[in-house]
Amino acid sequence: MSKQVDYKLFFVVVALVVFWMIMISSVSVYQSFKVTSNMVKLWLTDEPYNYFYVIRNISHVVISFAILWILVKVPYTYFEKNARYIYYWSLVLMILVLAMWITLKWARWWISIPWIPFTIQPTEFLKFSFIIYLAYFFKKIKHKLHTFQDWFIPFLFILWTVVFLVWLQPDFWTIMLMVPVATLMFFVAWANVKYISMLVLSWFILIFTVYSIWDYDKTTWKNLNKLWYITQRIDNFLSDEKSSIENNTINYQTEQAIIAIWSGWFGWLGFWKSIQKFWYLPEVQWDFIFSVVIEELWFVGALVIICLYLYIWYRWAYIALRSKDLFAKYVAVGMTSRFIMQAFINMWVNLNIVPLTWITLPFISYGWSSLLTSIMWLAVVLNISRYIEQREFSTKSIWNSRKVMNFLKFDNKK
Repeated sequence: MSKQVDYKLFFVVVALVVFWMIMISSVSVYQSFKVTSNMVKLWLTDEPYNYFYVIRNISHVVISFAILWILVKVPYTYFEKNARYIYYWSLVLMILVLAMWITLKWARWWISIPWIPFTIQPTEFLKFSFIIYLAYFFKKIKHKLHTFQDWFIPFLFILWTVVFLVWLQPDFWTIMLMVPVATLMFFVAWANVKYISMLVLSWFILIFTVYSIWDYDKTTWKNLNKLWYITQRIDNFLSDEKSSIENNTINYQTEQAIIAIWSGWFGWLGFWKSIQKFWYLPEVQWDFIFSVVIEELWFVGALVIICLYLYIWYRWAYIALRSKDLFAKYVAVGMTSRFIMQAFINMWVNLNIVPLTWITLPFISYGWSSLLTSIMWLAVVLNISRYIEQREFSTKSIWNSRKVMNFLKFDNKK
């Protein structure tokens, strides 16, 4: 057993956070000026300034790393013992958001608490608790892997409870992220292949149903519903890019992100010299920060981010393969897959490879809830790394079929 945490994983995450703080100081200049200009009108400040989000970002990072310092000392077995309560509290928050919400374009995603100077997004905490609870559930009933009534039905109940609560907000893109993660954890737990096939099939049916039912009138824009934007974004994505721009049907953010990427690809504007961040690309510090990274730092900036994410995947795979405890393995697999999926989906959106979503870039996009839950995931995985076997390890071992099979096929007595 190792007494030390995986410092390689820790420092690569620190590198991501430092890179994020540097980029926020650039991309949020115009938005900071706009926010503080409104604050001047409300007599909340004397004059507008360009570093509003930088200050908030620093405070978020300090608080998050203080929480990391505390949580990394908590044995991961504590999360296993209290998995049910952590999960139940996240469900309470999901119900609470329907009553104490901030509405933005029909979405009820945030809770605003008067005495706290920032909002809370319960779905981010649900992603964390959902993985913890699934890992606890899979370990608890490992001996009933191939029983339909004792294994598959309870799993479906857990999964569709979460899907239903997220649907009410509505946050369809979070569902599209959490269902594949749950399916992958289900597969790693060595469940019956036919049950996995049923899950995959139901996932595609869900996508097709949402796309087919929640249609909209493209000519009059009447009779819109809460999920019409999903069909619209898929239609825009599937249409020819040139004709979409000419007919003004492509999503505005996507169009501006493409402009930013091509500007950076051919021009390499340089740090602090982005043009799109001046409100051409609205709220760039959130979902589309990756495109401005390319605009300012050329493909070098994008390559740095991708390499850091891939190295995080490598270290988390190392931890998962070396852990003997089932709960630790399942947690590491779930958190790794969620982290990497979310990162690459966000980058693909910026590159117009997949339809526009509201999925953030972990440790890079601005957002208190996203950063805090990412830090919580990091703390749990770092604590798991204390208890792994220290053996020789190489990248080839991840792809070695025998080792992968040994990783997936656990001893049922554990």
